[in-house]
Amino acid sequence: MAPLNLLPILLLLPLTLAHGSHEQTPMHDTSDWASRHMAEEHHISTFDASAFFSLHDYSSRGNWDEDDVLKTYGLKDPSSSHVSAQGREHLLKQIFDLYDTNHDKQISRDEFVSAFDAGRRLPDFGYGPGHHGDDEYEYEIHHWEKYHGDDTKEEDLVHPEDIEHFAKHEQREREEEELERREKEGGLVVENIPGKFKRSA
Repeated sequence: MAPLNLLPILLLLPLTLAHGSHEQTPMHDTSDWASRHMAEEHHISTFDASAFFSLHDYSSRGNWDEDDVLKTYGLKDPSSSHVSAQGREHLLKQIFDLYDTNHDKQISRDEFVSAFDAGRRLPDFGYGPGHHGDDEYEYEIHHWEKYHGDDTKEEDLVHPEDIEHFAKHEQREREEEELERREKEGGLVVENIPGKFKRSA
């Protein structure tokens, strides 16, 4: 991974060498959506239904709820903010009709594995490969690995994705430094006190 102190240099570099955005773009090859998702988002080419389920059981409960399904399809990612409420509802209805065989509004591991092994595949709704990692993961897998590497120099980091990524790091560092400064000066930062502990006026 690149060092975090590159922002001052990056901000001075031109934006002309961009490689395009990393928005959710439709996939057009012939494999099923789950296989393409695993290849693009996780660099995994061989998996079974149980492994796919576990990887996307974000809270390790042993079942998927609506949020899990939306996240798997990338609809919790900012790049999918254009997808309408109706589009999200349509996706959820299709997925739960396929896999929620007991109609309890949860998809259990057994339900998913049984249906998947019987040939019921996750449909491609045209919303892209399903970005659901944090900023670091998405930058690493969709930009750094494609355009950079261990031999990358500071002068190579000229893409808008690089500048945006390190700008976020710089902003977080500034916020942490400001918080530390305020804590040293006053001992207590009122904004950090949870609302339930604040006295109402």
